[in-house]
Amino acid sequence: MMAENETGTVMLPPAKTQEAFVHIGFAKAKLTRGRAFVLAILAGAFVALGASFMLMVRADSTLSPSVSLILGGLAFCLGLFLVLVAGAELFTGNCLMLIGALDGRYPMMKMVRKWAVVYAGNAVGALLAVALLLASGFLSLQEGSVGELAYAVALSKASLDPATAFARGVLCNVLVCLGVWMGSAGKTVCDKLAATILPVVSFVVLGFEHSVANMFFLPLGVAAQSMLGIGAIPLAGMVSNLMFVTLGNIVGGAAVAAAYWFVYGRDVRE
Repeated sequence: MMAENETGTVMLPPAKTQEAFVHIGFAKAKLTRGRAFVLAILAGAFVALGASFMLMVRADSTLSPSVSLILGGLAFCLGLFLVLVAGAELFTGNCLMLIGALDGRYPMMKMVRKWAVVYAGNAVGALLAVALLLASGFLSLQEGSVGELAYAVALSKASLDPATAFARGVLCNVLVCLGVWMGSAGKTVCDKLAATILPVVSFVVLGFEHSVANMFFLPLGVAAQSMLGIGAIPLAGMVSNLMFVTLGNIVGGAAVAAAYWFVYGRDVRE
């Protein structure tokens, strides 16, 4: 049976959650490159599964646009839920490692190096998911509507200007990191599921940009383009999207981490 904390609930209060993230970050920083990379591959695949679930839902033309967005957002929750419960290393959530670095538990450069390993692993996981989905005939589902939507999503992302991509990346990872923060404060599977739903649905409905999800959407869109035989998705636009969305994700996640550390983390020393 789960023991209650000192507040009488199974949810950690914000101050204790900040303290927990110092230890979580330390454990992540201690992971060997090999273990971090494998866990990152899993996270990239988990996010890709959530993204493919979303595409399948949104390809249903019988749904109204608003219902399609909301249901698609709920489907996309699968990715973050699997990361939190099954355990994996997700670049966007790992921006909260800044809490432990600010607390002096490990050097900033060690954190940045671990981010690089995880980012690369997430990309491999997303690409593996693309390959398996293509082999499964995913793009031809719903009479080809899934492939058409995959192309449209990738084209829209590759067409974003850098400032828009950056801003949407910031906003996205504020929500994702808040979902990870709240999910880590909970102790049960239901807590973690509940914590992921509103932040993830919000960023999907609002059209914000998630770098790891885009590692899946962009190559899948290129594959759909080949299948449909239509206009090419610009390579420069895809590179620009990933670059500026990634920078935005870092800023958004770092802002959440720094804010909570500033409020709660300094109490130990003051």
